[in-house]
Amino acid sequence: MQIQITTDNNIDGTEALFVEIRGVVENALGRLSDRITRVVVHLSDENSNKKGGQDDMRCVMEARLEGLQPIAVTQQAATVDEAVDGAAGKLTRKIESTIGRLSDKGRQPAEPIDPDEAEDEEES
Repeated sequence: MQIQITTDNNIDGTEALFVEIRGVVENALGRLSDRITRVVVHLSDENSNKKGGQDDMRCVMEARLEGLQPIAVTQQAATVDEAVDGAAGKLTRKIESTIGRLSDKGRQPAEPIDPDEAEDEEES
C-alpha cells in the first residue's frame, strides 16, 4: 500500500508530520492493505493561518482499491491530528462496507427448504 501526503501552503508539511500520518493510515487500514493499492491524504487549513476558527483543518483521504473506483472521505476538525484520525476512521468503515457489499453480491441465496422434503429426510 503506497501512501502519498500533500498539504496546502498553510500547513507546514514536515517529515515528522508525514511519518505520523503514515502511522495513522497504516494502523487504520493495515488489515485491508492487501486490497488497497494507494492512499492519498491531502491536508488543508480552510481559514488559513490568518484566521482562527473551529474545525478549520480539513483532511481528504482517498483510497484506491484494485478493480474499483477510488473511495474518498473528508473530515474537518480543530487540529490536523483530529482531522487525520477522523478521516482514517471514516475511510476504514467505508472500505469495509464496500468490500462487504461486494462479497454479499458474490454469495448465492440459499434455496428455500420444502417442508415436505425436510420431513422425508428426517424419517430416513
